[in-house]
Amino acid sequence: MSDAGKTRIRHAEEADAPVIAHIHMSSRSATMPYLPPQKRSYEQVTRWVHDVVLKQCRTWVAVRDAEITGYAALDGDILEHLYLNPDARRQGIGTLLLDEARRHSPDGVSLHVFQQNTDARAFYERHGFTVLCTTDGDRNMENLPDMTLRWTPDSTR
Repeated sequence: MSDAGKTRIRHAEEADAPVIAHIHMSSRSATMPYLPPQKRSYEQVTRWVHDVVLKQCRTWVAVRDAEITGYAALDGDILEHLYLNPDARRQGIGTLLLDEARRHSPDGVSLHVFQQNTDARAFYERHGFTVLCTTDGDRNMENLPDMTLRWTPDSTR
């Protein structure tokens, strides 16, 4: 059963930083086991969310039953982050967050994804994103091969 209908999207607030940090860390750990071990503490990630993500990006949270279940952060037309609580996946919540980001970037959205992240790649492909380029990982701090994807309103899907 989809919980997307019970989920609302709202702008993230400073007070959301600790929950966003938790979602960021738990999602990466659960869905990308190939990543190097996390070197930053929860407090450091919370500070990064507060001082960087919330200040530099338009950031939204998905809220279901008063609980934040995911977030998306858009910097210009680059979707920098879209993460969900691991138990909130495959319920339409990621689509709601992606749709919000696309509404705020009507000319198109680009993003980077690890080549190994096949679930995310399939999600974005279903939503009309196409591959612009691939790299060997020289542009990300994890040094893992990645790819740039792009969606434009005239995408065929």
